[in-house]
Amino acid sequence: MKDQTAELPGKPKNLTVLLFLYLLGIFMGAIDTGIVTPARTLIQSALNVDERTGIWMITIYTLAYAAIIPISGKLADRFGRKVVYLTSISLFGLGSLICALSAVTGQFWVLLAGRVVQALGGGGIMPIATAEFGTTFPPEKRGMALGLVGGVYGIANILGSTVGSAILGIFGSARWDLLFMVNVPIAIVIVAAGFFLLPNNKGEAKGRIDWAGIPLLSAMVLSLLYGLRNLDFFNLGSSLLSIQVYPFLVGFLVILPLFIFVERRSSDPVLNLSYFTSKPTLITLILGFAVGVMMMGMIFVPQFSENALSIASGAGGYFVAILGLFAGLSGPLSGTLVDRVGPKRVMFTGFAVTLAGALLLILVAIPHPGMAVVLASLAVIGLGLGFTMGTPLNYMMLQETKPEDSNSALATLSLVRSIGTAIAPAIMIGFLAHAGLAAQTNLMALLPPVEAPRLEQAAKLTAQLDALKADPQSAAMLAKMQIPSFNMGMGIKLDMSQSAGSGGLPPALAARMRSADVTNIVDRMKELSMAMFDANTPQVIDRIRGGIDTGLEGIGHALSSMRAGPASLAAARLRLVEIQQTMQALDGEIVPAFARARDDYLAKLEGMRPQIEETFRSSLNAGFRQMYITVAVASILASIVLVFYRSRPCGGKTEKAIQEQANA
Repeated sequence: MKDQTAELPGKPKNLTVLLFLYLLGIFMGAIDTGIVTPARTLIQSALNVDERTGIWMITIYTLAYAAIIPISGKLADRFGRKVVYLTSISLFGLGSLICALSAVTGQFWVLLAGRVVQALGGGGIMPIATAEFGTTFPPEKRGMALGLVGGVYGIANILGSTVGSAILGIFGSARWDLLFMVNVPIAIVIVAAGFFLLPNNKGEAKGRIDWAGIPLLSAMVLSLLYGLRNLDFFNLGSSLLSIQVYPFLVGFLVILPLFIFVERRSSDPVLNLSYFTSKPTLITLILGFAVGVMMMGMIFVPQFSENALSIASGAGGYFVAILGLFAGLSGPLSGTLVDRVGPKRVMFTGFAVTLAGALLLILVAIPHPGMAVVLASLAVIGLGLGFTMGTPLNYMMLQETKPEDSNSALATLSLVRSIGTAIAPAIMIGFLAHAGLAAQTNLMALLPPVEAPRLEQAAKLTAQLDALKADPQSAAMLAKMQIPSFNMGMGIKLDMSQSAGSGGLPPALAARMRSADVTNIVDRMKELSMAMFDANTPQVIDRIRGGIDTGLEGIGHALSSMRAGPASLAAARLRLVEIQQTMQALDGEIVPAFARARDDYLAKLEGMRPQIEETFRSSLNAGFRQMYITVAVASILASIVLVFYRSRPCGGKTEKAIQEQANA
């Protein structure tokens, strides 16, 4: 393959500067992916959204990222890599600032808008940097440069979750806006320095830019992914009829033939349709989709680790470092093994190791959680993912395409992999949502009933009334009086599912219940109990006091009528006076008795702390088990598809050329 380095008029004299500015951009984009993961549940709680809505902070980034990937390379060919790269960095920094401001506004839609702007920038950073290194650096340094791309990306992913957890630990969970603000100064430095120091190299344009294909591809990808994302895979039939689903799926089916028609007539199509008609390339794309699905199981690692090991929300990001560390070790190793045994065997190895890690999670770590087994499971599954998500897939794609189509081929692979990463959370978050509902049901079944407080004066009053009824003359007189029963229940029902704004929980408490984890579920249940007591006991107290007032009024009338009565009624009058005094004492006993009942109930909950925590943990673990079963199934199906892959040299590429590009 002809060396393109000498043909570039903008070749910089100082490659170190170019290397630094592009790697810094890759570092910023990659670290942001991990840094948000441990704070996902905290952000959901702060912005008052549930699990299904909150996952959109990740999904919407994936959607926009997937749509922009194939477009950014084409724009760089036309306008130069420097222009598109610095524009991408600027968009990423602006989006980060908008995300941080959502903490001030308290609006989830502001966060989503910022994530879209971030993604539009992020989708242009990695492919442009890779293309620049692959063409600007001399052949003897090109492998080193491309290796640094993978190394920096891997290190940033490892550090991301760790840095995120560290920031939350230092500044507090309420300052999650700082997770986004760290990108702003980095973006400013890159844009300011890059404007003066980076060359504006351009690729080889084959024809007119595909202005018709670009918007059609964007609309088609977004329609498909949005429709699939809103599908409820647990209620498929009815969800297909939702206005959040079928209009977008229909839109995709309408745009698809028009897109094919346009692309077949384009001199430089934004998406090469031949990739989907070649069996080896199609298999590679299917494998890319499967890898995307498996990768999405990893975004829930912090939440799983927190639940399994009883650690606070936001601290689980440290465990992603274990997964990323082993993925970072196996990634470069996979490139070496591809040279020796070929990509197919390396992919088989990756799927097998990923399956082993998923089974270790399902069969050991989830039913018997412990630090050692959780770390071992994450290490194994990270090792497997490192073998599958990098060099082998790139190698396979490059092996089946022409040298001049390398950028387009890798962009298409990234697009399909991104589709997998967008669809998978729709299924996985459904598992967690159902597990959350099960947790509510299981906790409610576990809790003791709320008992009416013991009122000593009420018991004494009942005995006095019974004695009065035993005397025929007094009983006849008592029958004419209105004295209600004081055996009234509490009327309090604890319900975690009550929502704010519908006579249920206050908004702040509803949000706290949604964000509960295994470390604070008992305390949140106490808060719920106190809220229910405070909401219901005034009504019960008012009913009892109303009965007391009615009884006192009846006794008062009876005593007035008995003053002029015969002496034989003196004993009855004395008993009525005693009952009157008991009722008055009962009125003063009610409030303290209900306060004691509340304290006694809270003490019962505290005594049940181990049971409550284990019930909560095991209920959520059912969702995590289903999630990692999905990862295991994806590994098995991908292995079956891989059996049918048969490689064939294409485009006259040498093994060394393919390997250099694959390492990107």
